[in-house]
Amino acid sequence: MLMRTDPFREFDRLTQQLLGNASGTWSRPTAMPMDAYREDDAYVIALDLPGVAPDAIDIDVERNMLTVRAERRPVAQGEGVQMELSERPLGVFSRQVMLADTLDTEHISADYEAGVLTLRIPIAERAKPRKITVTGSADRKEIQG
Repeated sequence: MLMRTDPFREFDRLTQQLLGNASGTWSRPTAMPMDAYREDDAYVIALDLPGVAPDAIDIDVERNMLTVRAERRPVAQGEGVQMELSERPLGVFSRQVMLADTLDTEHISADYEAGVLTLRIPIAERAKPRKITVTGSADRKEIQG
């Protein structure tokens, strides 16, 4: 048997259930926590999705809008199982991120490990800094006709 030691956490959970915020639906998904940072020549987005099966994750890019949707389904329960405590949120989770034009959306990679979905979006070649050579009049050859 599990003991509930934090009455305030239980009160928060009950309040979320009463207000309809405990689980996301396809029409009203719950947001997922996210970190975003630049690492070398890529933009990295890490999303927390613990307990979500890899086949329940959907990633789309339309124009510059990246959408990640996932669904955490209930664990199958057999006969004789009586749920004592259920605090982990179930349902649909979604996050949308507007990507800059300087990112190469054709080459996004996705990795899912230990409940964290990591997206790597390369920075487009046209957006990387480059050197421009300056030539002077002494470098040009005269054309005589």
